[in-house]
Amino acid sequence: MSTITELIHSIPVDPQTGAIAVPIYQTSTFVQDAPGVNKGYDYARTNNPTRETAEKIIAGLEGGAAASAFSSGLAAIDAVIKLLKSGDEIVAVDDIYGGAFRLFNKVYEKFGIRVKYVDTADTQAVFNAITPATRLIWLETPTNPTLKISDIAAIGFIAKTHNCLFCVDNTFASPVLQQPLLLGADLVVHSATKYLGGHSDLIAGVVVSKTPQLGEEIKFYQNACGAILSPFDSFLLIRGIETLHLRIKQHCSNAQTIAEYLEQHPAVDKVFYPGLPSHPGHALAKQQSKGFGGIISFTLKDDRAAAATAFVTATHYFKLAESLGGIKSLLCHPAEMTHKSIPAEKRRAAGVSDSLIRLSVGLEEATDLLADLEQVFKKLPQPALEESALPA
Repeated sequence: MSTITELIHSIPVDPQTGAIAVPIYQTSTFVQDAPGVNKGYDYARTNNPTRETAEKIIAGLEGGAAASAFSSGLAAIDAVIKLLKSGDEIVAVDDIYGGAFRLFNKVYEKFGIRVKYVDTADTQAVFNAITPATRLIWLETPTNPTLKISDIAAIGFIAKTHNCLFCVDNTFASPVLQQPLLLGADLVVHSATKYLGGHSDLIAGVVVSKTPQLGEEIKFYQNACGAILSPFDSFLLIRGIETLHLRIKQHCSNAQTIAEYLEQHPAVDKVFYPGLPSHPGHALAKQQSKGFGGIISFTLKDDRAAAATAFVTATHYFKLAESLGGIKSLLCHPAEMTHKSIPAEKRRAAGVSDSLIRLSVGLEEATDLLADLEQVFKKLPQPALEESALPA
């Protein structure tokens, strides 16, 4: 059975009514037959049939033993960090999502959890950063926003050798392209707001665990701390997942076309997209992923924040907004938006320069998106631009 067919038929038909769509169990509590005797549900924070169905579907997609759905991606990350204790240490990717950086440094460091940031694209740097206090390796691959690629299997081996938990944020790739648990990760985190939901209409997060034991630990924190995904948002998440494979295919196709266009444009300095042979992680991405995703970042030769601002405020189809992974194309200026919470010197050292622009390539016709970018380039003051760089 193909993975697409398996996914579609993992979404159950309601046994009570025959409904082809998963029902929304919009209830806070469940009637019990006797104290402690129920039909598998007692209180909706602890469990809910709609959320449970979403969790089972996503666990299957990632090849995991269990999944827990949260009210946001950051709530999911927070649950993973709660597996640690004061005095523990995290080795984390340096080109990290700004929200995760803020959570690590502004919340958990004051509780005695230390964080080391390293370039995880350099496997030796990860190995060198491990100390006896290291309890978690935190990875994003591709990273946000410079699309670095790290060797999941190699880092998984390092984690296992040093008895560390290994968590991969798989938001950018999605389980359609990459399954970190099968490559050696213990945990996978998703901002399900992005590709899993896919329609920019919900906020959600998921933790997928490789083993039932880890799944029970995450489930404990989900219930104890209460940052659960609502029944309606669980329904929306399931609805989005139904078309995940089709959407990812088109995201990848459009992004490849746009990345190739940007790479040869005279106003562009660098393009970060693992689908380009010039990308340093291209060969590794081909090895551990089934595609290269829908996110592109690039810098301008005019490497100023003002130049980036002028660009991101002049597009028509690419909408200026936080987030990514929806059907409509978005763009943002990470230095002033998604990564503003990271100190400028640390941000620049990780490759997030002042002019870096991130594109979330949507499902529009690629020719329309190319034309949108081209009209912006023509407006920018670029003496080197003598003729259009738009492919014929």
